[in-house]
Amino acid sequence: MEFATFFIGLIIGGIAGFAGCMFLKKTSAKDAETIANTLFAQQAQNILQLAKNELSNASKLGSTELEGKKRLIDQTLGQMEKGLDGVKTLVQSLETDRAKKFGELSQQLETTAKETERLRNTADALRSALASTKSRGQWGERMAEDILRLCGLVEGINYIKQKKMESVGSKPDFTFLLPQNLKVNMDVKFPLNAYMQYLEAKTETDQKAHRDQFLRDVKLRIKEVQTRDYINPAENTVDYVIVFIPNEQVYGFIQEQDSSILEEAMKNKVILCSPLTLYAVLAVIRQAIDNFNLEKTSAQMLSLFGTFKEQWSKFYESMDKMGKKIKDAYDEYDTLTTTRKRMLERPLDRIEELRVQKGIALDSIENTFEISAPNTSQVSRLQKTNP
Repeated sequence: MEFATFFIGLIIGGIAGFAGCMFLKKTSAKDAETIANTLFAQQAQNILQLAKNELSNASKLGSTELEGKKRLIDQTLGQMEKGLDGVKTLVQSLETDRAKKFGELSQQLETTAKETERLRNTADALRSALASTKSRGQWGERMAEDILRLCGLVEGINYIKQKKMESVGSKPDFTFLLPQNLKVNMDVKFPLNAYMQYLEAKTETDQKAHRDQFLRDVKLRIKEVQTRDYINPAENTVDYVIVFIPNEQVYGFIQEQDSSILEEAMKNKVILCSPLTLYAVLAVIRQAIDNFNLEKTSAQMLSLFGTFKEQWSKFYESMDKMGKKIKDAYDEYDTLTTTRKRMLERPLDRIEELRVQKGIALDSIENTFEISAPNTSQVSRLQKTNP
């Protein structure tokens, strides 16, 4: 708008200048120069004044706009400052939480490292222990005893440990006592050296070699058990012997690598048992023993029931007789307290009536009885005089 006004002013000034030039043509050169100078001076003054006004207005408008923009910028900066304060607070909170979490993580990592070291030491100790045949045997016995205890079997009643068989001299680790004096033997020793080497092998070739060696050791162990006379009719044993494998992983490994081993063992009357399968077998044995004992004592229980019934009949007869006697005694007591009492009270009532009719006082009757009845001292003297 200010520029349009300025432009209009320039046009008006140009027209005025043009008119002045035309006028100058009609006048003399000197006068024309004077008039032109005057007109140009006035026009220049007008243009200058107009430019000052426009500049002043533009300056005021710019100042107002600058002030508004300054306030807007200040407001925006204030909001940004508040936002930055919030971000700063959040960053400080995150830093504090990070430090706390980092401390907890460090503590957990330290604890995990200690536990890992402890497990490593335990694994090394277990590996060293299992390297010995004697230690493996003791470990197998301990595992078997835990399972026996879990099944509720009692040593000396349901099983015996390492008792030598008299007829052959063999000594199984466990002998389970069955009904009718039957027995079943169990051996807990099992080869694990090749299996441990298989687990520690670094190459596939070494693993295969140790695996094949372990499977051969298992087959040899089955044959060894067959030659120890654990199945012996002279000792009243059943036709099977149990071989305990004290680890589910080893049992599963045998089944996975060569399932024919278990089948072949069954054909040779050798039962390979892991901890879980041994528990199942012993549970069946325990149930069979309980059923046999229950059947064995059934006849005795029936006999005892017959004796009890006979004694109960006699007891009931005696109680009936006692009840009748108690009833008779009660009837006799009732007679004494009613009829006999009334019969005794009648003469007493008659005597009391006579005493009242005669006017005899109770005191005189008592004195009469005292005079007529000798006292204790008189009786004593008479006894001394007449012994």
